[in-house]
Amino acid sequence: MRVDHLPRAVVFSLLLPLLASCGGGEGGNAPAQARAQGTPGPGGPGGRRELPPVPVAVQTVAIGPIASHYEATATLESDKQAAILARVSGVIVKILAEEGDNVREGQELLQIEDDEYAARVKQADAEAELQRSRFERNQKMFQGDLLSAEEFDAARTDLQAAEASLELAQLELSYTRVTAPFTGTLVTRDVDPGQNVNNGTPLFTISDVSRLLAKVHVPAKEFRRITPGRRVELVLDSSNERLQGTIDLVSPVIDATTGTIKITVSIPSYPPGTRPGDFAEVRIETERHEDALLVPRGAVVTEQGEPVVFVVAPDSTAERRVVEVGFQDELNAEILSGVDAEETVVVQGQRSLKHGSPLKIMERITFEEKASGES
Repeated sequence: MRVDHLPRAVVFSLLLPLLASCGGGEGGNAPAQARAQGTPGPGGPGGRRELPPVPVAVQTVAIGPIASHYEATATLESDKQAAILARVSGVIVKILAEEGDNVREGQELLQIEDDEYAARVKQADAEAELQRSRFERNQKMFQGDLLSAEEFDAARTDLQAAEASLELAQLELSYTRVTAPFTGTLVTRDVDPGQNVNNGTPLFTISDVSRLLAKVHVPAKEFRRITPGRRVELVLDSSNERLQGTIDLVSPVIDATTGTIKITVSIPSYPPGTRPGDFAEVRIETERHEDALLVPRGAVVTEQGEPVVFVVAPDSTAERRVVEVGFQDELNAEILSGVDAEETVVVQGQRSLKHGSPLKIMERITFEEKASGES
């Protein structure tokens, strides 16, 4: 009888015993039986393949200070700068200081020919002496009722005028010796010996660079959070050197055109070679949290738009935590919720992790080591 002429149901009934005999005995489908009974198969418990541990570096969540900052740019300026002008006319006879010299307040810098001014002082002194003698005689006569009050007042007025003329002549003579108005550095010398100058001619420019200033214009919305005395960090554009400053002044008015407030930052010390005119990036501390939960910035990754940190679970697996991030600086991020102090977070290798990934801890980094290593 030919099988291909039999109905399909009959053929299936004939083949069923053969299929059952193939699965019996020791040569049957052992892996399938093992899976059915829940016993370990070739890939581990339940037939699942175990993932290899992921090598990571970890760090304990720390407690420390962190601040928010407003960032801007500014040009460094000297604390004081002034043009020294001639206050009398005459010929320059001697120059006693040069550009780049550090000078003290009151130090003589330049001399103008003074013969004419000295003669005026002598003339005014003689006139004042004459009027003084006349006044003394008239005073005695007035006391003896030998002189009217009007004549006595006129003599007193003449004496006062003569004394004022003498003071003016002495003052003009003093102006022939040009001195430094304050302690600083001569930035420019604008005249030469033998040059004739007039009242108002620029002679020198002096600058006080004992401290530098940076004037920053910040949005008015930051006004209430920026107060005198706050710390400021600056980075020089020319050398990348870091400077420290403090806010000295906060303008009491808002610039109506820009909506900004002028902040004056004082820089009391700086590296040699730093000069007015240097360009700097300025970071002004606006708010500070002293006892914040801190993790390295790199420990926080973004997954599906959420900030995530991987915490080391007690069984050495990765526990995925969605966190709320507060302030951030160059090194650390403040965690407002999602982790607790003394928990251990993954700081290297976390981008390869999933929740439940087994971990192989290759390095433990302390907060102090991280901070000093990045500074």
